[in-house]
Order: sequence, then structure tokens, then C-alpha cells
Amino acid sequence: MIQIDTHLFYVSLSVYLLGTLLFFLYLIKPLKQIAQSALSITILGFAIHTLLLIIRWLSFDYFPVADLHQSLFFFTWALMGIFLIVAIKFKIPILGSFITPLTAVLLICSATTITNQPVPIPPALRSFWLPIHSTLAFVGEAFFGLACCVGIMYLIQENQIKKKKWSVLFHRLPSLQTLDDLNYLCLSFGFPFLTLGIITGSIWAEYAWGSYWSWDPKETWALITWLIYAALLHGRLMIGWRGKRAAFFSIIGFTAVLFTFLGVNLLLPGLHSYESLTSYIP
Repeated sequence: MIQIDTHLFYVSLSVYLLGTLLFFLYLIKPLKQIAQSALSITILGFAIHTLLLIIRWLSFDYFPVADLHQSLFFFTWALMGIFLIVAIKFKIPILGSFITPLTAVLLICSATTITNQPVPIPPALRSFWLPIHSTLAFVGEAFFGLACCVGIMYLIQENQIKKKKWSVLFHRLPSLQTLDDLNYLCLSFGFPFLTLGIITGSIWAEYAWGSYWSWDPKETWALITWLIYAALLHGRLMIGWRGKRAAFFSIIGFTAVLFTFLGVNLLLPGLHSYESLTSYIP
């Protein structure tokens, strides 16, 4: 089983890398056939990704987010799933040129800590709250990852228009209005998911540790991240923040997400810390 797991992981990574190369090729030659091939390859990679996730869940007998590798693997799965839905629904293939490199980098990072074996976790944490809390939190963060990439695309396009210096990306990227609307859509979906993730995490914490909130470093940074996105949504709805400012905040917010997800777990001791690169208490 371990050998099959390893093979499937590297097959999915290889397929994603091929999809990334095709999406980069699409930047150079914006042909419909290249975009369709890139999207099809990425869908294949996602299917293998999903299959391996199911195999791990069944073989480990717990939701596979118990160490750094497993967490990155699930996060990239959520990121790619949301990207595929958005790319197919809104027909924005160039979004893949920004999302697939991020996915590939995160999967390569996860490969450095791959164990493909069940990780011992305390009995109190073998709870039905694990898949609920983890899924809500990671899906919310995946929406924010997409919003970050859209924000980068917005800043590139806005800079070209402002300076009247057109690169090959100008006619590839959607309009500023489309990018701003998509940014808002991602934030509108991501924020409720993150909120529910924090709430379910608090309920689970009370069950596992006897306290809804203990100001653990992970909890504190999750709250900071939530406040950043709450401020962004408030600014959009009540003050009229749009465009460049919203794009910047999306990038800052996702930076906080990555620090909460990786930096806090690896660098700051607490109930949610990785005891090692291959041992994690969710």
C-alpha cells in the first residue's frame, strides 16, 4: 500500500507539472487547443489527487491531515478543486498559469516530508470534528489562495494600463472589472468557510482540551487572519474598497494564511504545533 501511495503521489505531481508547463505555454501562444489541453491534464491530475486522498482516508482510518505532508496535500487538493470549478464556469484558462505553479510548489514542499504512513494522534483527537473542521478551514483558505492569484493578475493588468506599457499578458488577462468581481466572489465564499472552520475548531477544542479558546499561537493567528479578511469585506461593502486596494489586501491576507498554516505550526510551540515535520496535532 505504501508503494502504491508513493507512486500515485508522484504521478499526480508529474501530471500537475505537465499542466503547469502547458499553462505557461498558453501565455506565449494563447491557442484554444493549448488551454484545453492544459485544463484536461490538470483535471486528470486532480482525479489522481482525489483517488489518493480517498485511499489514504480508508487505509489510515482517520482523515489524512495529521502531518505537514498530509495537510499540504489536502490543501492543494482543495485549491485545485476550486480553481477547476472557477476556470470551467467562468472560462478563464489563464488563471491556471498562476494557480498551478503555486500548487506544484506546495506539493514539491510536501514531498520533502512524505511518510505515507499513519501518524499517531491522541484518542481525543480521533473525532468526527477532524474532517469537518479541517475541510471548512482548508476550503476557506483555498478560496483565499485563489483570491490572491486573482489579485496578482489585477495588479499586473492595472499596472500595464496605468503605464500604457502592454506586455504579452495584456490581451491574455481578463478585464479589471472581471478580476475585481472574481476577487470579491472568492472572498465572499472563503470568509464564511473560514468562519465556520474557526467555530468548529473551537467546539472541537472544548471537547479535546476542555476550553473553547486558549490563545494558542495557531488560534491567535487564525483570528488575525480572520480579522484581515473581515476588514477587507467590510471595506468592500461599507466603504467601497475596490480594485487595487482589494487586490493588495487579498495578497496580504493570503500571506497571513500561509504563516498561520506553516509558520505557526513549524516555528511556534503550541497545541497545534508540528512536533516534527511528520507529526502534527490538528
